Amino acid sequence: MRAARPGALVWLKRVLLPARVPGAELPNVNDLQEMRAMLAERVKIWTEEWKQQGVSEGEAKLLRRQLVRRFGVLPPWAEAHLEQASEDELEVWADRVLECATLEEVLKDPA
Repeated sequence: MRAARPGALVWLKRVLLPARVPGAELPNVNDLQEMRAMLAERVKIWTEEWKQQGVSEGEAKLLRRQLVRRFGVLPPWAEAHLEQASEDELEVWADRVLECATLEEVLKDPA
């Protein structure tokens, strides 16, 4: 690979990547070959993170639908619980929606 001008690396690190992958932390790299190797590895990690995020969002959406159908419009505290829930919590609550009599019982700590 041909050596790049220093401006190309600066543009990649400060303009292109932050716009495409907001919030991603990028290590310092000295040339385009290092950038290419780093990005090849990071793309694998980012793809897995995005897949996992999509799964969790889908689980939360389905659980929200079930809760609304069973208990009616959800109060703000229940919406907040769903938005902040981990995948494990969502799974426990999804099981509980079939067994519990109240919304409070469903969304209590999964301990």
